[in-house]
Amino acid sequence: MQTKPFRIGTRGSPLALAQAHETRSRLMAAHGLPEEMFEIVVLSTTGDRITDRSLSEIGGKGLFTQELEEQLSSGELDIAVHSSKDMPTKLPEGLHIAAYLPREDFRDAFIGRTASTLKALPDGAIVGTASLRRQALIRRLRPDIQVTIFRGSVGTRLRKLDEGTVDATLLAFAGLKRLSMEEVVTELLDPTDFPPAPAQGAICVESRIGDPRTDALIAPINDRPTYDAVTCERAFLAALDGSCRTPIGGFAICEGDHLKFSGLILTPDGRREHAIEVEGKRSDAEALGLRAGEAVRAAAGPGFFESWS
Repeated sequence: MQTKPFRIGTRGSPLALAQAHETRSRLMAAHGLPEEMFEIVVLSTTGDRITDRSLSEIGGKGLFTQELEEQLSSGELDIAVHSSKDMPTKLPEGLHIAAYLPREDFRDAFIGRTASTLKALPDGAIVGTASLRRQALIRRLRPDIQVTIFRGSVGTRLRKLDEGTVDATLLAFAGLKRLSMEEVVTELLDPTDFPPAPAQGAICVESRIGDPRTDALIAPINDRPTYDAVTCERAFLAALDGSCRTPIGGFAICEGDHLKFSGLILTPDGRREHAIEVEGKRSDAEALGLRAGEAVRAAAGPGFFESWS
């Protein structure tokens, strides 16, 4: 019988802590264990410490996971909780994503200071975002708008917006909901026009491969529709070698045993794009995502990807 607390690793931002607490609550309910059996361990990551440059400049998604994964691999943590969209497609040897919590709304939220919608922004307005995907999608819809790098926690970005640094910003609606901050949203963007980042809105639980005790702990909280949808989306990313350096959007929807995926790749200026839709059995989720990514890569040709450099 487990006598010492399970150690749950997380970043220290308010959103990351909310995700860790949700994971702990679900584990407590699934196993009938008290809160003291789960210790939340907060670590600072490189991505948290460097906030004056875009992720594409300083190394990409792994900057939010490396320190957690090092302690997970060494056995100092039992599990690590992440925003799934922060996860690289290639994980360190010996680690895997063991579960996804039920997914929140994956849409992007527009938060306007001088206009309530993206289309209503005046010519030359400034929108702040650190995401290359959002930058490219904004330029695709509104080439007249200026886009500037805008990083930091949700609270930091909203404060900068209030101070007039930019006219608007975009955030994941899921994160705002988890922080009970939905009231700041002035527009929810249609995912068919403004596709989210693959895996957006999903919390994942990472653990060591071949650890039956931890597998048994996590298994009851895994949401299978989310697992299948995000597996498809991450396979799409993997086929494109997707990272924070590449503007890629996509989402999968599960209906019964069926899955439908929509994906999009763009050049950073938003002027060129390739979209795709595939569908099939949920049991083939990974294969569907890989097929979609390979098809988009072939249609775009090598010159398209070279233009991202």
